[in-house]
Amino acid sequence: MLKNVAAILLDGVHPFELGVVCEVFGIDRSDEGLPVYDFAVASAEGPTLSTPHPGFTMSTSHGLERLESADLIAVPAGDTYTAREFPPELLDALRRAVERGTRVLSVCSGAFVLAAAGLLDGRRCAVHWRHAEQLAREYPRTTVEPDVLYVDEDPVITSAGTAAGIDACLHLVRKEQGPEVANGIARRMVVPPHRDGGQAQYIQRPLPRSSCDTVGEVLAWMEQHLDQEVTVEQLAARAHMAPRTFARRFQQETGTTPYRWLLRQRVLVAQHLLEASDETVDAIAWRTGFGTAGALRHQFVRVLDTTPNAYRRTFRGPEAAWTHAGSGDGLTAGRA
Repeated sequence: MLKNVAAILLDGVHPFELGVVCEVFGIDRSDEGLPVYDFAVASAEGPTLSTPHPGFTMSTSHGLERLESADLIAVPAGDTYTAREFPPELLDALRRAVERGTRVLSVCSGAFVLAAAGLLDGRRCAVHWRHAEQLAREYPRTTVEPDVLYVDEDPVITSAGTAAGIDACLHLVRKEQGPEVANGIARRMVVPPHRDGGQAQYIQRPLPRSSCDTVGEVLAWMEQHLDQEVTVEQLAARAHMAPRTFARRFQQETGTTPYRWLLRQRVLVAQHLLEASDETVDAIAWRTGFGTAGALRHQFVRVLDTTPNAYRRTFRGPEAAWTHAGSGDGLTAGRA
């Protein structure tokens, strides 16, 4: 059942991400025949909390005891959540909640709270793309899905950035109370009623990974040679390791395999070129190691759930894809 919802607050909570949870579960929409949730915000660090915005504080009369009756506990994002310790009493309360069947849902960096409680161990999870590598590195028992909007590993649901938090909340409503209720809430919020959790985030190309002590130099070389086909054996030789040792260390330091890392980098560079350059899709496919526009399109659909042309239109307007997709005959644009 989904009737009783609590959002847990920590010092530095982001008001907007908290607002996402409040908007889905904290509004009385009974005039439209929609359910009313018993919703409250609860603090894990005293009645008054700071936010990242100067002069803006939050207060609540509820403490951790409010979590005991909740069917769903939401953990919004917060400032410094990626680099702080969390109250042991909160982590214990979250573990007890999951043990008794309560769902927990995180938005963005709220995933670090769930990870610290051990609730992501052995589970897949989503987080904002900026934090994916850190989460994977600090919690190696967690499988971080760096690209997706949200992951439902019932009873633990994790989501990426702000809008993805809306998607995850509506997904849970749809799952528990049906599409009519979820669509009604979405209509009132004026947001899309459904975006699949596997849909990709819009991700900027990350900086070189200075935190990768063993494979950092190999990563830098791979970034500079995305157009080349390489094997694990070749990369291992460059790192002066045996292939199996290299593959294991690569997984430990990046959270993924060499093949998946290289593929993701190629897609990221292609995204950047589609956004910022006038190069044709064929030229971009060649530069990024995909070889052909068809191969690039296949990976775009698989990884981002969109085509290169559609992606370019999103960032540069409807004319851009047709103008720059290929040789200008329109057929290349349709293919890519």
